[in-house]
Amino acid sequence: MSISFVRIDDRVIHGQLVTRWAKELPCDGIVAIDDAVAADPLLSSVMKGAVSDTKVWLFSTRTAIEKLPKVIASEKRYFIIGKSPVTLQLLEQAGISLENSNGKINVGPMSARANTTTIGPNQSVTAEEREAFDWLSAQGHQIEFRLVPDSSSYSWLDARQKIK
Repeated sequence: MSISFVRIDDRVIHGQLVTRWAKELPCDGIVAIDDAVAADPLLSSVMKGAVSDTKVWLFSTRTAIEKLPKVIASEKRYFIIGKSPVTLQLLEQAGISLENSNGKINVGPMSARANTTTIGPNQSVTAEEREAFDWLSAQGHQIEFRLVPDSSSYSWLDARQKIK
């Protein structure tokens, strides 16, 4: 299987991803998907610069829908990183399977923003993100909120109970 890890992280690519997750799980390359990051050459350059020994691609959602089938068909192992669960929902609705070798969608930081509900440490969701998590869960994805590999975790079903 070519997808070794799927993560939602509002920072997209950063040191924690590279120093912690990439050391724990097989990774030949990182595919980050976010329209704003892909459209910003400076931000794209900074994110690519955070990773020294692993190939990085920064795609818009539209480009990811076009190119991910080729990535998934390869023999190499890739991390798929989306800034939001909405992005992952759009990929799946377009026919891109996010099935991966560890069987989970990992969720890292989702910072507090306007109109969010806090569901855990450094993890807050909007109504649209809640709907996307519900949809992904209904598709059979196991959603795990875990900031780093050796920290405690909780599931979307546990988090969902905190939302009124």
